Amino acid sequence: MRFPPRITRIGVAGALLSALVVGGTVTATTADAAATSVGSICYSDLPSQAYDTLDLIASGGPFPYSQDGTVFRNSEGVLPSQPSGYYHEYTVKTPGSSTRGARRIVTGEETDEDYYTADHYVTFDLIDFGC
Repeated sequence: MRFPPRITRIGVAGALLSALVVGGTVTATTADAAATSVGSICYSDLPSQAYDTLDLIASGGPFPYSQDGTVFRNSEGVLPSQPSGYYHEYTVKTPGSSTRGARRIVTGEETDEDYYTADHYVTFDLIDFGC
């Protein structure tokens, strides 16, 4: 598990505030739109299996599924746009499921951010390790 994620992103709200303070206009980009569609979840609100997955990521495995650690392409465009290979996905086990289930942790390489999805990439929440 990583404490805290090293991520700085002003996003749309920060751009609006900057425009109000110094004057100017704001143009929303696709990356801004993607960033605003990502929610936030407190680390303490994650299911217990997500803690196990984050611990495995921090220690480098071994991972229970061969797909764990593979590149996540963000083809849905929900996460902020990044170059290919930036994101990697890991399974969060679902108790009672005979498959991998829908829950994942998706990590970003350069800024060390971690996202949680409980619905197989439809929505994402940036994990907030400070609450």
